[in-house]
Amino acid sequence: MSLLDLLQQAQERPEPDDEGSLNIHGRLCRALTRSINSSGLSRWEVAGRMSHLLGTEITKFMLDGYTAESKDGHRMPAEFVPAFCQVTGSREPLAIMAEAAGMFTLPGPDALRAEIQKLSEQERKLKAEKRKRELFLKEMEG
Repeated sequence: MSLLDLLQQAQERPEPDDEGSLNIHGRLCRALTRSINSSGLSRWEVAGRMSHLLGTEITKFMLDGYTAESKDGHRMPAEFVPAFCQVTGSREPLAIMAEAAGMFTLPGPDALRAEIQKLSEQERKLKAEKRKRELFLKEMEG
C-alpha cells in the first residue's frame, strides 16, 4: 500500500462515535501475541530486552498478563510500547493505537533498510532454489 493510499484511506474513514468503538484491548492483546510469536524470541528474551531498553524490570509474567484478553486489569502501559516494538521488530501494536487515534505509522529509514535487506536475502534464496530445480530438470531430461 502506498503512502497516497494510506492518506486516502485515513481521510475516508468515518469518525468513531459508537460506544466502545475505540476499545482496542482485544486487538492489542492479539497483536502483542502475534508480535512475540513472529519475533523468534521467547517471552523471557522479549522481557529481558525490554527491561534493558526501559531501565525498569519487565517480566515474562507481565507479558503473559498483557497478552491475555481475559486479564482486564493487566494492560501494557503506552510507554512500554516503543520498546516492545523495537524488541519484537513489529509495528503492529503501535499501528493499532495510532489508527484508533485517527493516525497511521510509517517505518523509519532503518526499518525500511532492514526490510529491503530481508527481501534481498529471500530473493537470493529463491534464485538459488530455482537454479537447483533447473539443473535437476536438465539432468532428468538427459
